[in-house]
Amino acid sequence: MRFSANSVWVSKDDYDVAVIGAGHAGCEAALAAARLGFRTVMFTVSVDSVALMPCNPNIGGSSKGHLVRELDALGGEMGKVIDRTFIQSKMLNKSKGPAVHSLRAQADKARYSRTMRQVLEDQENLDIKQSEVVNILTEEKKVTGVQILSGGVFPCRAVILCTGTYLRARCIYGEVSNNMGPNGLQAANHLTDCLKELGIRMYRFKTGTPARIDKNSVDFSKMEEQFGDERVIPFSFTTDPEDVQIDQASCWLTYTNQTTHDIIRKNIDRSPLFSGMIEGTGPRYCPSIEDKVVKFADKDRHQVFIEPEGLETDEMYIGGMSSSLPEDVQYAMYRTVPGLEHVKIVRNAYAIEYDCIDARQLRPSLEFRDIEGLFSGGQFNGSSGYEEAAAQGLIAGINAARKLQGKEAIVLDRSEAYIGVLIDDLVTKESHEPYRMMTSRAEYRLLLRQDNADQRLSKIGYEIGLISEKRYQRLIKKEELIQKEVERLKHTNVGTTEKVRKLLETYNSTPLTSGASLAELIRRPELSYRILGEIDENRPEFPDDLREEVMDQAEISIKYEGYINRQKKQVEQFKKLESKKIPEDIDYDKVKSLRIEAVQKLKEYRPVSIGQASRISGVSPADISVLLVYLTM
Repeated sequence: MRFSANSVWVSKDDYDVAVIGAGHAGCEAALAAARLGFRTVMFTVSVDSVALMPCNPNIGGSSKGHLVRELDALGGEMGKVIDRTFIQSKMLNKSKGPAVHSLRAQADKARYSRTMRQVLEDQENLDIKQSEVVNILTEEKKVTGVQILSGGVFPCRAVILCTGTYLRARCIYGEVSNNMGPNGLQAANHLTDCLKELGIRMYRFKTGTPARIDKNSVDFSKMEEQFGDERVIPFSFTTDPEDVQIDQASCWLTYTNQTTHDIIRKNIDRSPLFSGMIEGTGPRYCPSIEDKVVKFADKDRHQVFIEPEGLETDEMYIGGMSSSLPEDVQYAMYRTVPGLEHVKIVRNAYAIEYDCIDARQLRPSLEFRDIEGLFSGGQFNGSSGYEEAAAQGLIAGINAARKLQGKEAIVLDRSEAYIGVLIDDLVTKESHEPYRMMTSRAEYRLLLRQDNADQRLSKIGYEIGLISEKRYQRLIKKEELIQKEVERLKHTNVGTTEKVRKLLETYNSTPLTSGASLAELIRRPELSYRILGEIDENRPEFPDDLREEVMDQAEISIKYEGYINRQKKQVEQFKKLESKKIPEDIDYDKVKSLRIEAVQKLKEYRPVSIGQASRISGVSPADISVLLVYLTM
């Protein structure tokens, strides 16, 4: 869209990149672009929404913890900020293997937002402006700037859309419908029209949040207290573990019951979800309580977590009971839950509808295929969650900067990172609901553990320019120590001494009849690297800041060596298909023997590689074989 000089005023500030939105995606995108040396402006409808957590008061969780650690390994900020502002931390799935271990931290929401905002304000090359962007300006399908509601134009060379859940947002509970964004903040009502004029396909999605309640009205004696880990592990690889050993706040567990469910069923016709008042599609893996009661009618109860929103507020979050039921029904159903009999609601639960895009219009770099210089990240891409948003924002910010640098985009594939899986799924697969990251989506999850995110990705972060030389050298030192220790354990043998016999007996481990290496003993499920310290007489001393990481990585490398090697072979086959690039100007109509459906899908998605093409619904293995033959001709 273009505007005459008479209808606007033009900013004299010289910007390279404009980021629209200040949520978790916008923050990471703006920081990445600014840190890579580009003058960046971040627009938000309210500076009070910077890094806002409008829903659950936590960072991480199953699979999401992987994303945060990967983001940190690449040079992102989320892990550092949650390490400074968490009030409880817990490693999930500890009873299972390391592939599914995921860190989760309760946040002090207000402190998190304030801390991230301070990081942004202190960042060189970055300005924050409270204004609603209403137009993306282009010339010949190339971004030239943005226009704000007052008419002002801000020329720039790249734009990153990170609007989250604010575009034409509508908050709904019962028969109440307000055109506003999360937490009662202003919605962004004008940009959608411009995007549609640019030819961008839009979706209407929905998410929701439970009520916030007054802590003083809760009877915790009827609930199960939930504690954090005794020894806290930080999210960021740069955080000193001793700095996160704090006195932690408690969370609480209670349950719904048949009385709760009866109230919901009796009033289900008053729910906007079932009355047709809500048009958007909600997340399947984070259903409202009315959804749970209807879809899982055989369940006698559902878990309810009562979580503090921060240390300086009495507001608490009712995890597991998001809803859009009327206010009187919310009171009735919440007060049937043990411990909430006299609860007072501070903020009602509500559903929120918003505009987002069909992410299949994006390249794997998160740039729109048909509009040069326009990038997109976060919930606007049809995903859900703070962590998914932040990860996309970082990649969009990096690639916007690299485009201006004239460098090749950073595209992480499915064998390199959960971030790669997330983005590949979004840009390749049709999605009719907000996308949520899960460990089951990652084919190579034994290799993509959260504990080795720095080894997988920090070299890339260093080459991009977001990881410092000091941090990179620390990583090299760590990898050297791990490799040396693994080799030492494989070549250190112990015999059938009395000391060894007693240790094995203590842990109910099969006695030795001959000598064995320490590595062989570590592979036994009941034994560990630390346990064997009692008989490992030549164990080296590691630097204090690397000791725990080296010991953990050495043990995992040995204990899961067979599985890891098997998955590495699978990755080799995967890489062969990913490395076979498809020319951007390929004419699929000229590829003989391709099925009509395959031609249609390939022309729509324009995959960059044979690997990506193979993951498109409607493209069969036979079609892939035809393509491979065509590309070798």
